Amino acid sequence: MTMLSRRILGDITWIDLESPTQGEVRLLMDEFGVDAPVAEELLLPTVRPRFEMHERFLYIIFHFPALRHTHRDTEQEIDFVIGKNFVITTRYDNIDPLHKFAKLFEINSLIDEKVENIHGGHIFYYMMKKMYKSVEHEISSVRDELHDIVARIFRGKERQMVVALSRSARDLLDLRQVIEPHRDVLREIEDHAPGFFGEGFKLYMNNLSNEYYRVHNHIMREIESLHELRETNNSLLYTKQNEVMKILTIMAFVTFPLSLVAAVFGMNTVNTPIVGTPNDFWIIVGLMIVGMIFMFWYFKHKNWL
Repeated sequence: MTMLSRRILGDITWIDLESPTQGEVRLLMDEFGVDAPVAEELLLPTVRPRFEMHERFLYIIFHFPALRHTHRDTEQEIDFVIGKNFVITTRYDNIDPLHKFAKLFEINSLIDEKVENIHGGHIFYYMMKKMYKSVEHEISSVRDELHDIVARIFRGKERQMVVALSRSARDLLDLRQVIEPHRDVLREIEDHAPGFFGEGFKLYMNNLSNEYYRVHNHIMREIESLHELRETNNSLLYTKQNEVMKILTIMAFVTFPLSLVAAVFGMNTVNTPIVGTPNDFWIIVGLMIVGMIFMFWYFKHKNWL
């Protein structure tokens, strides 16, 4: 199922397509002069983000994480074709931040500039800000999970938290892998876009790069927190396992005199002492109890208990 929407703000036309067809892409080629190689690229997802500068437009591909949403993939692609008086976005899934941006775009409540002064680069800038804000929500979700893990770790659930920590580590790794390629693409845009839109656009790209680095730094801080939390959990788990092994070892040594006495007096020999005398059973039991008390005293003396 394909979907094409057209929105106009001042002299700017925004075309948004979801899973475009060849017919829809052909219309874009005719109306906006999109080159055939770029138009062909719009039909299918690509593997990596990239930037291309053409005579009449800029072609930019970005991927964004979508870990907390019910989409087909945890990575979503947006292709931008940006001219001076038009913006074309193509995507292959429903992208919530872009949908919210469309509502704000229609009432012109998102763009600070006067309508008559804006160009396609401004629309791209505000779209990207909205997308990075969405990534921050993804990071916040992981951060909330880590806070929950901290509470559960110190409630004695270290073993269960091994899986939870691994899940959070996977999410943070996905966030980092999707976001990090933005750095090189943004650098290229920052170098070339001002030549297309004017030197005044350089400030916007500087701000957009700062948005990226802020989001990236948040991810890296959460990764560092995760590493510290994992080490803490492993230490607590290791300590608990040592305590269990210590108790089992003490139990084995405490019961050793009982087993030894029982084995000695259980031997089928003719001259076994005590056996056959009055109260022999209670004497043997007493020896066992004395041996057990001695072992407890010895462990206590050594501060092993």
